[in-house]
Amino acid sequence: MSDNATALRQLLLSAPHEALPMTYQQVATELGLTPPRTIGQVTQALEQLMREDAAQQTPFIAALVVSRQGEALPAAGFFELAVALDRFPEDPTLHEPAYRAEFQRALNERGPFHH
Repeated sequence: MSDNATALRQLLLSAPHEALPMTYQQVATELGLTPPRTIGQVTQALEQLMREDAAQQTPFIAALVVSRQGEALPAAGFFELAVALDRFPEDPTLHEPAYRAEFQRALNERGPFHH
């Protein structure tokens, strides 16, 4: 596992409930990532976590990271990988509800001690 992925998992497990979801930019800042490709580094770490979580049959902790606060949805790559890992339906109209459910499962997986 890359150091970024390890640090990212720790960050998402320890972040206060009210701080979630975090944006890619917030994650980059929290992890102290520097250019070039700052957001690309976040994306790579998120994808690695998704593959690990799929292998472990646990909720995607990556669901706690979104591209912008307003839409509160991850970038397209999240959905593409979720479909590729057989966790989300292929039909794009079902992606948002699948994501909302996954986000809730990821929150629940963190346990009650973060409220």
